[in-house]
Amino acid sequence: MNDRFLRACRREPVDCTPVWFMRQAGRYMAEYRALRAKHSILEMCRTPELAAQVTLQPIDRFPLDAAIIFADILLPLEPMGMDLEFAQGEGPVIHNPIRDRASVDRLKVGDGDGLDYVAEAIRLTRRALDGKVPLIGFAGAPFTLASYAIEGGGSRNYLHTKQMMYGDPASWHKLMDKFARVITGYLRRQIRAGAQAVQLFDSWVGCLSPGDYEEYVLPHVQVIFEGLKREGVPMIHFGTGTTALLRLMREAGGDVIGLDWRVRLDDGWAAVGHDRAVQGNLDPLVLFAPLPEIERRVEDILRRAGGRPGHIFNLGHGILPTTPVDHVAATIDMVHKLSQR
Repeated sequence: MNDRFLRACRREPVDCTPVWFMRQAGRYMAEYRALRAKHSILEMCRTPELAAQVTLQPIDRFPLDAAIIFADILLPLEPMGMDLEFAQGEGPVIHNPIRDRASVDRLKVGDGDGLDYVAEAIRLTRRALDGKVPLIGFAGAPFTLASYAIEGGGSRNYLHTKQMMYGDPASWHKLMDKFARVITGYLRRQIRAGAQAVQLFDSWVGCLSPGDYEEYVLPHVQVIFEGLKREGVPMIHFGTGTTALLRLMREAGGDVIGLDWRVRLDDGWAAVGHDRAVQGNLDPLVLFAPLPEIERRVEDILRRAGGRPGHIFNLGHGILPTTPVDHVAATIDMVHKLSQR
């Protein structure tokens, strides 16, 4: 097996820096668009054979060092009792948002049951990968899932979310506790189905101050990482806009802390501490730049990593839909070539 990725997660020496990309299976690839023309997002997620097929598309095309299962962070909302739809042109919509204590109390808590199709997709993908590269499982973090659930979809200012946090902290903490328990069970099922690492996506947590993160989020994230320690797989903790939160994210847990492009990699790693691995941190928009500029940016990130064990190259967020495919391929080659030990 190409185990560069797993070795880097454990801060072990590697022959070159491993690279994978968030949203590496997505609309920038013609193969994905062809499948997406026939199936909805939820249909692809709920059909293990389709999810496995999509997961493998970028692995078949590029020399990536890890695969990540094709799923969506919002899938756990449905078994909890939320009415989720991916509306055309609008993104995800929750038709029964959580706005009060009664709706928090109604939410069901399971251990990932109702999401067995994700575990089956992992089993199928592991079989197809046949040891070629490791497979990453993932879930959304409690704050990001709670924000979607409360707002009823995407948000710019998180008005309803922060109203509950500040105005009804007891209901907020009960909601976060329910999400923490569901996510722990869901990730445990993914690991036992064959995921060799897991990533917790806290995509929206950068809207919080350090004080709010510490009070309203950190204890619930700790529950997840503590609950999964015995599973023995590397755990990645990722957020965006989190420069002011990195020390707290480290405290919350994770073997690898994701860095976005708003912080220099060496500064971010210093904030996290060199006893943790880091992942990142190219701006996804750089993939639209001319190749010499991409190479300059890749080289800068690798220079800041300094050859220290424990760096996984990634973007600061997901690949965008109109990203040039040849630029993705070139970037992977650059990382491997420029980081050879």
